[in-house]
Amino acid sequence: MTTIKGPAIFLAQFIQEEAPFNSLEGICKWAAELGFVGIQMPTLDDRFIDLKLAAESKTYADELKGKINSYGLEITELSTHLQGQLVAVNPAYDLAFDAFAPKELHNNPKGRTEWAVQQLKYAAKASQNLGLNAHATFSGSLLWHMFHPWPQRPEGLVDAGFTELAKRWMPILNEFDNCGVDVCYEIHPGEDLFDGITYEMFLKKVNNHPRACLLYDPSHFVLQQLDYIQYIDFYHERIKAFHVKDSEFNPTGKQGTFGGYQSWANRAGRYRSPGDGQVDFKTIFSKLTQYDFKGWAVMEWECSLKDSNVGAKEGAEFIKKHIIPVTNRAFDDFAATGADEAFNNKILGL
Repeated sequence: MTTIKGPAIFLAQFIQEEAPFNSLEGICKWAAELGFVGIQMPTLDDRFIDLKLAAESKTYADELKGKINSYGLEITELSTHLQGQLVAVNPAYDLAFDAFAPKELHNNPKGRTEWAVQQLKYAAKASQNLGLNAHATFSGSLLWHMFHPWPQRPEGLVDAGFTELAKRWMPILNEFDNCGVDVCYEIHPGEDLFDGITYEMFLKKVNNHPRACLLYDPSHFVLQQLDYIQYIDFYHERIKAFHVKDSEFNPTGKQGTFGGYQSWANRAGRYRSPGDGQVDFKTIFSKLTQYDFKGWAVMEWECSLKDSNVGAKEGAEFIKKHIIPVTNRAFDDFAATGADEAFNNKILGL
């Protein structure tokens, strides 16, 4: 077994225009002072990383890594959640998702997809140059608008959607394989990979590609009412990244999983700071440790109630308290009898 690494923090929700959250130096100093030892880095903001340069220049990657290390921090993974989303976008969402792409690609779905695929390929090489072995992203979606369809789905639509999704991702997965890095899909509402079954459907389409792995985030499963503990038993061999994010589900006689178009604070299912929701992290950390998870525990802060700085400070301590330093011996070794084959046969009466 391996002791899970951490605590680490996903920077995406903390980047702002004000110091210390508007520069790599400032946010690293802030994170280190809170007790974090790792950072998961989004890759669309040049103030923090030049993704293309990190892919093309080992010197730049080494300098970036050294700067982060100087604060007592490591990069846990790079993130292309927003770019991954744009690998596959149904036309119904074109206007909304254009905001994730450069302005010159707005109203150009084909160009936007090509840009996103290239971004993922840059991320593969950049991860290799930075010495990373896992990468966090989204799958994108061609089918999400049909998850609860009316009228019913046309026959063959879902299969066609997953065939096309796999077609777009196979070259990306192969590039990550060439770079020795796992692609960790965050299983998430709004993606075509939103639960275990959809992940398995995708995995079949990409021929069980060894790099098509998982980012485990239990908060999304609470909101779906999916058994997030058994999920680890099913998929632990593919879980290569881990978000520590909490949530709660409190249905009423007026609303349930769909949330009634309400704000996050007023939904039956809502995200919370670690420790404030319903996720059983004690069991999760135990399961992941038992299955020899070798990655990082990365706090992702999303909460409709608590201040983000308070959530971050509490989150570092929360993760520290849940990481299990693994044992190198059995607890009952003191009672070992030191038997051999002859002794064992004598006990058995043989």
